[in-house]
Amino acid sequence: MLTSNNLSSIFVLDQDRALEFYTGVLGLEVAADVDFGAMRWLTVRVPGTDKEILLERPGPPAHDDATAERIRELVTVGAGGGWLAFTTDDVRKTFDEVVAAGADVTQEPIEQPYGTDFAIRDPFGNAIRIGRMSHLTL
Repeated sequence: MLTSNNLSSIFVLDQDRALEFYTGVLGLEVAADVDFGAMRWLTVRVPGTDKEILLERPGPPAHDDATAERIRELVTVGAGGGWLAFTTDDVRKTFDEVVAAGADVTQEPIEQPYGTDFAIRDPFGNAIRIGRMSHLTL
């Protein structure tokens, strides 16, 4: 039986630029940065946690050249399928911090049925929601 999800992946076009965004704007920390020759294994995580996010550049060994190019085209127009969600104790403070750090805001803080959150996107169009969630009553 599964016990946890310890790794997720999103496509990025430039790992150094992605690293700047995820550490500098969102405050994540590098979990791994390993050169495997054919690829760079670059993961980040929320400090103090163990769930990692692979900042994956389309290409070998996972993709042939034609497939990697198609993925890059989709990522470039914000259709790469990447989506992340983070929680925070203080939505307004976190919003102000990411805006001051230069985040591309797609939705300001808003009350939702599940809590309060806001939306930004990374430099490659991946959607990110950050909020404080309340329990839903079904």
